Amino acid sequence: MAVPLALAALLYNAWLLEAGVPTGLDARHSYVSELYAQGSPYRWLFGGLELGCAALVVAGAAAGGRTAVGGVARAGWWALAGVGVSSVADVLMPMTCVPSLQPGCRPVHPAHTLTSAAVHLCLFASLILIIWDARQRGKPEHVARWGPPLGAAALVSSLCTVGPLIGYGGWHGVAQRCHLLLVGAWLAMLALGALREARPENEAAPGAPGRPGRLAAAGRDSRGRPDGRVPKGLAVPPGTPLSPELPPDRAG
Repeated sequence: MAVPLALAALLYNAWLLEAGVPTGLDARHSYVSELYAQGSPYRWLFGGLELGCAALVVAGAAAGGRTAVGGVARAGWWALAGVGVSSVADVLMPMTCVPSLQPGCRPVHPAHTLTSAAVHLCLFASLILIIWDARQRGKPEHVARWGPPLGAAALVSSLCTVGPLIGYGGWHGVAQRCHLLLVGAWLAMLALGALREARPENEAAPGAPGRPGRLAAAGRDSRGRPDGRVPKGLAVPPGTPLSPELPPDRAG
């Protein structure tokens, strides 16, 4: 579960390849969806990476849903799976043109806008449910602690991307890319939580059952008396008794 989610956290921000790929888009004023819009020169590259990311999200979420404890947690993980499924639909129903480069291209594309809305709906459902469960159970601790501020920041950045949809364009590309970084951080947070959940819940403390404590390691019993065992690495002179003996005056 951790590996697919960690890889998905990276691929969710494949838009960073814009730094080296001549897409022709201005990242400040363009949607990331324009990278795989119809007519974009690198449509298949960015669309393929988006599909790969979606598959990883579904795989990680399905594994999380199977191992989750409680209905709230399971619902959160299956909502995360919905993010992946909706992302596939987002790629299969892309923008029909590139709004930031083609003046006559409207930013609202009904099918694509609907699939993007589904991605966000599933995303925030997963945030709310998984964070709620973590705070109720007290673990994973980092999800319970950092999940709420991360979710709030993701919501604000998401709302800042709707400008072009209501006739107020400009700088929405910055907001959307910040939002994607936050979503990547959420996936990485879940991957870390999966790693921690996979460890033994409680490691035996020194002296606890199943693990020799300091007294046992030193050859003494629970009351500090010699138990007749020789600590590892300790040299014992020949003829030295290995178990305690009573003095002669007290024998019998």
